[in-house]
Amino acid sequence: MIEQVFKLSTGNEKAVEKVIYDENVHYLHMVFNKEEGLAEHFSNSNVYMTVIRGTLSIGLNDQDIHEYSKGTLLKIPFNTKMNVKNLNDETLELIVVKAPAPKA
Repeated sequence: MIEQVFKLSTGNEKAVEKVIYDENVHYLHMVFNKEEGLAEHFSNSNVYMTVIRGTLSIGLNDQDIHEYSKGTLLKIPFNTKMNVKNLNDETLELIVVKAPAPKA
């Protein structure tokens, strides 16, 4: 078998899965319920964030929080302050790709 196969969780439980985490790319799968999210942090690479379901509430640098619905792809530059949350009732599911992969 040439290809590698990876499985993502399919439930509604909170998850931050490092699906692929190698020298080329970081590919993460995240699931957040209402009032869940990530601790405020600075992006350590270019971040490509796809909303798979639900509504993403995100504050970047000093901007007000913006909301993005499923089917939206955000491109967030390196070294941007990020505040990622689910402020809505529906479960939020994201795919996050960091490219290039951050240095250790």
